[in-house]
Amino acid sequence: MTKRGPSASPEFSVREFFTRFPDEAACLDHIMIVRFGGTTMDCPACGAEGKFHKLRDRRVYACPHCLHQIAPTANTILHDTRTPLVSWFYAMYLFCTTRHGVSGKELQRQLGVTYKTAYRIGMQIRKLTEKADTFDALLSGHVEMDEAYVGGRRSGGKRGRGAPGKTIVMGMIERGGRMAVEVIPNVKKETLRNVVLDNIEPGSVVSTDELMSYGLLTGDGYQHGTVKHGAKEYSFYDYRLGETFHVNTVEGFWRLFKASIRSTHVQISGKHMARYLSEFTFRANHRERVNGMFDLLVGAL
Repeated sequence: MTKRGPSASPEFSVREFFTRFPDEAACLDHIMIVRFGGTTMDCPACGAEGKFHKLRDRRVYACPHCLHQIAPTANTILHDTRTPLVSWFYAMYLFCTTRHGVSGKELQRQLGVTYKTAYRIGMQIRKLTEKADTFDALLSGHVEMDEAYVGGRRSGGKRGRGAPGKTIVMGMIERGGRMAVEVIPNVKKETLRNVVLDNIEPGSVVSTDELMSYGLLTGDGYQHGTVKHGAKEYSFYDYRLGETFHVNTVEGFWRLFKASIRSTHVQISGKHMARYLSEFTFRANHRERVNGMFDLLVGAL
């Protein structure tokens, strides 16, 4: 494998995207490969093996023996869409290559569709990111945990914890691994306890700030270290455990997320907060390879 230089084109550039998916047929063939393994298969109706052929002007493939039809886009977000598949694929590509997300207005400009269509495409792709970013195992090792307060228009008044009109979101990042996020109703001890037990393996090391509700962690078998931000402490080393405690990684994620809301999306309602969080978490968990991220989205159709 040839090593790319620092000034080389991205792994999955726009040119490479349109070379791979130049038209409707290429996109449909790719969906057929992802969902059914290709066009050569045993027919589910007659059982005979053969190469399914595409019907003209329809998003359908037919068996060469009994003419049984398979629609690759059936039961997906692309079912009965009048928007070209290349536009859908390019929208998914944009979601994979950005750091700050893609607004409905940006999709409208890039795809040449109405804002209503662009907004719907964006929300459907965010649903795909949640479906594509599923993991069976709990977070383990050393996990950073921190809540954030997002959204709500504010003109003066209190910021952070206790600020009015905010949606409370919890972020958990496994150092050197993946992350998980969740919208929570409050930061009461029982609420946080359920979030931890649902997402973090017992016995793991957990870094948090000094919020009193996190005091439950030790009693549930976690090795808990608290960073006292109020005392201007942002990191400390525990010689007994041999661990450095901080929440800098998860706070960095929240900084990016909030900056994206201000710059790209302007405002996100609490109703749709979980979908936007799924989008950003998906990119954080699969940021190493844009090509692989794109194929995961197509595979989640």
